[in-house]
Amino acid sequence: MTRRVACVLAHPNDDTYGVSGSLASIAGDDVEVTLVMTTSGDAGQIADPILATRETLGTVREAEDRASWAALGLEPEIHFLRYPDGGVADVAQESLVAVYLDLLQRAAPDVVVTFGPDGITGHADHVAVGAATTAAFHSARAAGADGFHRLLHICFPQSRLDRFNELLRVRGLPAIDSTQPFQPRGVPDESVGMIVDCSNVYDRKLEALRAHRTQAELQDVPFEVWPEILATEAFVVGFPESHSGGPALTGLFDGLPGS
Repeated sequence: MTRRVACVLAHPNDDTYGVSGSLASIAGDDVEVTLVMTTSGDAGQIADPILATRETLGTVREAEDRASWAALGLEPEIHFLRYPDGGVADVAQESLVAVYLDLLQRAAPDVVVTFGPDGITGHADHVAVGAATTAAFHSARAAGADGFHRLLHICFPQSRLDRFNELLRVRGLPAIDSTQPFQPRGVPDESVGMIVDCSNVYDRKLEALRAHRTQAELQDVPFEVWPEILATEAFVVGFPESHSGGPALTGLFDGLPGS
C-alpha cells in the first residue's frame, strides 16, 4: 500500500536536518512525499558571493533544496509558498492554517512532520509554522479528512544535546548555549516518541546537506562530530498522545494501520 508523508517546514535545509534521513531510509518503498516550504530562505547567509546575491538567494535556495532531495533519491511534490523569511510570525495564523490545511487535505498524508512549540532553535518562523501546521492537522482530522494518523514534531533530545556539547568541550570548542537565538533547544528524553537510526543513509544525508552550498552547513563543527547531529532523527509524537512516554517508535509509519 502507498504511504504518504507531508513535511511542513520554514526554510530550505530544515527538511535536510530534520527528516531527510528518515525518508531516505524508506526511499525504495511505496511512499509519496509532499513538502510544504513556507519561505525560500531569502534572508539566509550567502557563504560565497559567487553563489547568489541578496536578490537571487531565494531562487538559489529553492534549487539547492531540490538538489538535496535528488541526493537522497527522492522526488517529493514541493510547494514553495515564498512567505518572507523571518516574517512568518507576522502572518495571521488563521491565514497560514488555511493555506496549510488546503495543501494537506489534497495530499491526504498518513503522517505530518513539522516543528514543535520550541521550533528546534526557537526561530520565530519555526514556531509559527509548527503552531499553524499543528492546528491544520487537527482541523483536517475534525473534518474527517483521509489520512492524518500521526503528527510528528522534530526535536533534539536533551541527552543528545548534552553529548554533543561534551564532544565540543573536549575539543576546546564552546558548547551550544540554548538560551541564545537560533541555537538547538533540547527536549526531555521522556517526551521523545520516535528515534530513527539514519546511519545506513548517512552518506546520502551528508550529500544532501552539502547541496545547500550557500549556507556552508556545519562549517564550524569538526567533521568527526557530524554523526552526532546527522545519524539519528528524533520526534515528539504530537498525535496520538497515547504514544508519549512509551517505547520509542523507530520509523515514520511504525505502528500505523497496515504496517
